[in-house]
Amino acid sequence: MPQWAIVLIGVLVPFAGTVLGSGLVVFMKREIHPTVQKFLLGFAAGVMTAASVWSLLIPAFELSEGKALPSFVPVASGFLLGIAFLLILDRVIPHQHLNSAEPEGIRSGFRQNTMLMLAVTLHNIPEGMVVGVAFAGMLAGNAVISLGSTLVLAAGIALQNFPEGAVISMPLKNNGFSKGKAFLYGSLSGIVEPIAAALTLFTVGMVEPVLPYLLAFAAGAMILVAVHELIPECQRNQKAQPYAATMGIVTGFALMMLLDVMLG
Repeated sequence: MPQWAIVLIGVLVPFAGTVLGSGLVVFMKREIHPTVQKFLLGFAAGVMTAASVWSLLIPAFELSEGKALPSFVPVASGFLLGIAFLLILDRVIPHQHLNSAEPEGIRSGFRQNTMLMLAVTLHNIPEGMVVGVAFAGMLAGNAVISLGSTLVLAAGIALQNFPEGAVISMPLKNNGFSKGKAFLYGSLSGIVEPIAAALTLFTVGMVEPVLPYLLAFAAGAMILVAVHELIPECQRNQKAQPYAATMGIVTGFALMMLLDVMLG
């Protein structure tokens, strides 16, 4: 298979995860059970955390070795810039998280359904960047970033996108949208991922020396999503399901770690 075709498929894999998850709205009559929802949100947080460490931060350190600056400089600076970037987007983009009564970001006249979709879209920006950076490193011929590890990363993000697609489409249906519209809007929340991946791939391809910075940048953005949004959300009101979120985090982390170590 031509290399460009592999890259195209890899870039679209995470988006496919969102589309498949959104498709559950066609088959499910009721909203996802709270216990399952907490497990899936925890699973997504675990996958993102493990991917940030094994697929992004460790390669960033390895690519920074032997350069003029100590290896921790590009990794730490990129990591902090990724966190700052997403915090700024969180302040600027109007959105509302699931089970939250208050919208965030700048004031707008958007309806709640639109705000819910924008919240998921905000999470998907760093995930798209992650895939773009990984494929750029692979195309540049870096031994640290192999085709196997890049595809594992794309598949891992697709896995955690699957519940996100369901979590956004089901509330839309319950708020009056038809199944078709709920599926369409849930799917469109993930379209930003291949766009962000393509833009990042193009940028890194022109300026390869920034690769360690961008790997760490993407890791910082993903860690922020996990610890600032997903983990607090899945840990909220746990009395009835005290271990669902925790087991989801552990399962997602362990699965992504195993995939990366065994297949990467």
